[in-house]
Amino acid sequence: MQGCREPEPGHKAGRGGDTQDGTPIHCKAPQVGLEPQTHWRAGPSQTYCTTVLLAVYVEEHIQKTGVAIETQGFTFITSGRKRESLTGNAALHLYPHFWPLLAFKGVTDYLSAEISTSRQKKFYLVTFVDTPGLVDGDMIYPFDVNNAIILLGQLADLIFVFLDPMGQALCKRTLDIVEKLNEMCGDKLRFYLSKADEAGRETDRQKVMMQIVQELCRRPGLNKCCFEMPTIYIPNQQKPSRCENQIGGVCQTIEKTINQAVQKTLDQIEKDCELICSTICNNLAQDRADVSRNKSTCLHSFLCGFLGILPSALIVLTCVVNLVSNNELERLLGEDLTKAFSLSMGIVTALWNWIPEDSQIVFLIICGALSYFLLFLAKYFARQGSHTLTKKEKRILAEYSDYIQAVVKARKCHLYEDYLRQCATEYDL
Repeated sequence: MQGCREPEPGHKAGRGGDTQDGTPIHCKAPQVGLEPQTHWRAGPSQTYCTTVLLAVYVEEHIQKTGVAIETQGFTFITSGRKRESLTGNAALHLYPHFWPLLAFKGVTDYLSAEISTSRQKKFYLVTFVDTPGLVDGDMIYPFDVNNAIILLGQLADLIFVFLDPMGQALCKRTLDIVEKLNEMCGDKLRFYLSKADEAGRETDRQKVMMQIVQELCRRPGLNKCCFEMPTIYIPNQQKPSRCENQIGGVCQTIEKTINQAVQKTLDQIEKDCELICSTICNNLAQDRADVSRNKSTCLHSFLCGFLGILPSALIVLTCVVNLVSNNELERLLGEDLTKAFSLSMGIVTALWNWIPEDSQIVFLIICGALSYFLLFLAKYFARQGSHTLTKKEKRILAEYSDYIQAVVKARKCHLYEDYLRQCATEYDL
């Protein structure tokens, strides 16, 4: 499908963006994020479940089963050109859409990435995220592991919850996290019974599954219909098992998610276009309102400043007119302007003489206080002005809006038609 092809191996995600008012724009990696999210106990089984997926889907042993450094933090497993292991900062530069993890202090020291050269299936479109093993009690983690796992669960496209039948299979910490994830993104959760071949006979396996289901049903958020828990394990030719291995269903789930990612991305493009256009319209409307309000505040500031200066200016001009002779005023201002000044100052002098001498000082004090108050109001109104967009900024925003409406939306419709043309008949279209 032209324009909606699968990205080539090694294609990396770009950084996200925000609108001018701070509204985040959807940033999506070109790869589908799969989080083998939690395990029911710490110990040798922490990386077993991820190893099962990698052994079957990637057909390569990238992680070891056992207590290793990978089980203490988060590990990203992805496809690349060269087999390499990356540390925390390098892993975050490889996955910029996981930068929100930086909000958790100390988490970068427990981040790593494993790059494999495998080209099996659609591994180059998938990123596995292996999470730390969880235990109850007073166990203290070097970072906020609960919220970090919840954040990764929101970013991932699928969350695999592996239930280990061996040992303690009821971990309260894990149940709390799974319950929160179910509230936020329950459609991503997939439950699996790992190490199903080691659960004993079929009756023992059924008992284990019943115990797990009963524990899940105690949580109102996890008590839902159509609950499924397929059994998975690594096949061993030397130790055959009659237990059905449904690991193939996991691969089919991953393939289906990859195919649906195209539809979700196209739908998200439509939402982002609407968000950007509405934000631009809101910013332009807000700018027009700010311009109108700035004119009003500027007028108020000018009037208050003028009225605050007027009494002092009249008093000064009256003194100047009384001290300077008419001949000098006519020579400086002209005959007509001198007559106007003399008439105006005569009115001011008459009003001043009308005030009793005992009250003239009080009148001056009142005029001074009133002038100071008016000047203070003028300064206050002058500070109330809001920042407005320049003509260049408004032109750029308008160009962005026109480009989205004319190019991006049209391109999205064309891509949707190409995508549907691959799976539907010409008659349906």
